[in-house]
Amino acid sequence: MLIKHLPRDSALNRDLHGEAADWSVTDHLLAAVVDHLAAANWMFASVNSEEGDQPEPPVPVPRPGDGSQDTDPNPDPGEADAQAEVEAEARTEAQAPSPVQLARFFA
Repeated sequence: MLIKHLPRDSALNRDLHGEAADWSVTDHLLAAVVDHLAAANWMFASVNSEEGDQPEPPVPVPRPGDGSQDTDPNPDPGEADAQAEVEAEARTEAQAPSPVQLARFFA
């Protein structure tokens, strides 16, 4: 019964839930606000820039449990850079609307 009422940042909760124990509802909401603001700024910049001068899409704030945290305490820097490029390319292909779609959305 006492274990149910341990503080969110207790050693047991950290052991059971990892970094997610440190994130409150407020932290998740703040991360969502940051992501939405970055996306809105990126859309505005995309619509108002030239065809060849498109900005990179924003990278979402990493959240606990989403798989984006590196589990290796000593990662290989070259491997991490290559993986980051692959992930950024996949996000760009999957999420980046065209300037025409953005203009249509904001019109």
